[in-house]
Amino acid sequence: MITVLLADDDMLVRQGLRVLVESADDLAVVAEAADGEEAVRLAEASRPDVMVMDVRMPGSDGIAATREIASWPTPRPRVLILTTFDLDDIVHDALQAGADGFLLKRSSPDELIEGIRTVAAGDALISPALTRRLLTYVANRNAASPSMELVVPFTAREAEVLRYLSEGLSNAEIAARLTIGQETVKTHLKRICTKTGARDRTQAVVWAYQSGFVGS
Repeated sequence: MITVLLADDDMLVRQGLRVLVESADDLAVVAEAADGEEAVRLAEASRPDVMVMDVRMPGSDGIAATREIASWPTPRPRVLILTTFDLDDIVHDALQAGADGFLLKRSSPDELIEGIRTVAAGDALISPALTRRLLTYVANRNAASPSMELVVPFTAREAEVLRYLSEGLSNAEIAARLTIGQETVKTHLKRICTKTGARDRTQAVVWAYQSGFVGS
């Protein structure tokens, strides 16, 4: 059973999400929060597998809460951002804060349920459309700044894995593309995170955007 915490300041939205999430046999809602501070407090108490987090909430928002959760030692709750806003700076800030996935509230019920399962399994969830937009956004932000000199010694296979990861592919999809096992993909990801100083696969994607590795 995958346990879920819902964080949204709109009670009706939370109630609707609870009904939707609990319609899946393998998902259970263990707590609800109306702001980021409450989300962190309840996460400490209930230790959910996944937190479905809104961004704009009164007081401490979803970005601040995500940053706090991401600083916890592993295993920590995985954070899936669910928001109305697809503004590029919000997506970027959420991923920088350590979010494990990003979905819009206009996503289908099936996409949300599968998204929860995806991040619970340890995969990042960034749709290809948002990935391309984020790449363009970061490239534009970095255009006026001196580019970083890439000195990270990736192997050829690690570089392939990071590029596929940056396109939004899951571990299973990367394994299929490279004709290797998923455990091998995970091993490459661990080495990539070690070399880049990333906390997790999502932070590795952000590093790829900021460093200019993607598209190089």
